[in-house]
Amino acid sequence: MQVLPSKELSPYIKHYLFLESEGDSIKKLRLFSDGNTGMVFCFKGSLISGVQDNNLSYLPCSFIYGQISEFKDLYLANETSLLIVVFQPDGINRLLGISANEIRDKIIRTEDIFGLPGLMLYEKLVGEPNTENKLYLLNTFFLRFFPKHFLSNQLLIQASLNFIIKNKGTITIRQLVKHTGYTERHIERAFNESIGLSPKKFGSIVKLHSFLKILKDKSAQNNITAFCYEAGYFDQSHLIREFRKYTGITPTQYLNDTSRLATNFMEFNSAAMSMSGLYNLSR
Repeated sequence: MQVLPSKELSPYIKHYLFLESEGDSIKKLRLFSDGNTGMVFCFKGSLISGVQDNNLSYLPCSFIYGQISEFKDLYLANETSLLIVVFQPDGINRLLGISANEIRDKIIRTEDIFGLPGLMLYEKLVGEPNTENKLYLLNTFFLRFFPKHFLSNQLLIQASLNFIIKNKGTITIRQLVKHTGYTERHIERAFNESIGLSPKKFGSIVKLHSFLKILKDKSAQNNITAFCYEAGYFDQSHLIREFRKYTGITPTQYLNDTSRLATNFMEFNSAAMSMSGLYNLSR
């Protein structure tokens, strides 16, 4: 279930995502970039990041993740309940003043950023069964960090994001320079600070998700080749190469071998892609 934040928080938080997973086995998930950062609360079960020294490596019950340069595999143990705060591309930077570049590809415990209030938020959320009350707790918590001043690059970043998204990621840095009036070097520096990705990489991710939206809106029986051009790819081989780079699989595997918990968060349902070794170790 996807729920919008309060109107005041919408420039900083894209949505709240509630996910439930049933069963008593370990499931392999893959998370890939959607151009946003996030904050995860795990209320039931456990999230496993992998195996280290023959032991399962568990993720914290609550953590923040930065921009994802490459896809990450995670594992759900048993019945699991997750709540994910999905920030806008520059939301963490604007709301908390944190450099997005410094947390790229990192997982940080919530208390390391928010201290005791972050721990208290988790305890309140895990003890609250009502979804509306959970939303109230979240909105109230984040409104405490509502920024009082604009950041120096805020107007540049917003103009750039709007331009890239409007053009579904099919832009060049030269076009962005012409659109904003800033130098390439200045734009690159602003993107790294505010978003944690270069304009080119962010545009590639927007293009990928434009293609995924087409997949969602059209019948699975459609030939992928028929609409890869619609998303701005040169040809099918270009699409597959870019798709593999960000997801680790092909578009066909994405459609046939996974169940999507969210557009960029999928569960593998193919035996060939399962992680039996991890399952055996945990028994």
